[in-house]
Amino acid sequence: MSLSITSTYAGEFAGKYISAALLSGNTIANGLIEVKPNVKFKEVLKRVSLSGAIANASCDFIDAGAVVLTERIIEPKELQINLELCKTPFQSDWDAIEMGYSAHDNMPKTFSDYFIGLMAAEISAQTETDIWSGTAGAGTFDGFATLLTAATLPAGQDITGVAITAENVVEELGKVVDALPSSLYGNEDLYIYVSQNVLRAYKRAIAASGGSVQGNNQDLNVEFFDGIKVVAANGLANDTIVSTLKSNLYFGTGLLNDQNEIKVLDMADLDGSKNVRFIARYTASVQIGILEDVVFYS
Repeated sequence: MSLSITSTYAGEFAGKYISAALLSGNTIANGLIEVKPNVKFKEVLKRVSLSGAIANASCDFIDAGAVVLTERIIEPKELQINLELCKTPFQSDWDAIEMGYSAHDNMPKTFSDYFIGLMAAEISAQTETDIWSGTAGAGTFDGFATLLTAATLPAGQDITGVAITAENVVEELGKVVDALPSSLYGNEDLYIYVSQNVLRAYKRAIAASGGSVQGNNQDLNVEFFDGIKVVAANGLANDTIVSTLKSNLYFGTGLLNDQNEIKVLDMADLDGSKNVRFIARYTASVQIGILEDVVFYS
């Protein structure tokens, strides 16, 4: 990894590093989908359907109905971050005093602690994006939107969307609700997952309908649309909506803690270099249980 330090090295160091804001990993943190930990390689999600079992009563035992077992596979993908930084550039920067006076110095603790937190936040942000919009390229895995785009949903449940604004958001959300199977409506586990721009448009539409006095100055905590819970899935691309049961969306991983564990390896005692390695390894993937129970707007 290349390291570039741009510093005036003049004045007084505030003792604080800053970085650009990263996407909030709210999907797992807020329990918006089902998490299946302890998946080492693969796990099979069994689906059982029963049909035609109810018949008119008679004196005889008459076998009727059909039981169909199908399965969905969740297979977490192995991912990693491997970074190596040299200590030398820090000797002429603000944190040089933290390195000690010996030629066998250490990485500045202020920077090291911050960098570990930054790596953990980067993993969280990337995982949030991948859960909803990821594609199985280098360092990513297929997200729900990618799986739904490739799948064949029941007629009317794969909706071609438009650019959503405050003027049309109620109508477009209404299309999603109208397309929901009747077996889902009224279920406490039912959610409408929306991208950030859709939620902003919905809040603005509600504010505007409140009258000219309140207008956009209302503190609106949007929770429902037509009685269904509405939540922002930060990883969804703009103008995208997914509605299904929370228990129908799965995130598979080995250990959730792996995403927060950053190993720091000072190479001085191993190869005599002045390099420090930062290492993270974790697994992640998603799967949809029953495609027929999903409405996808994109």
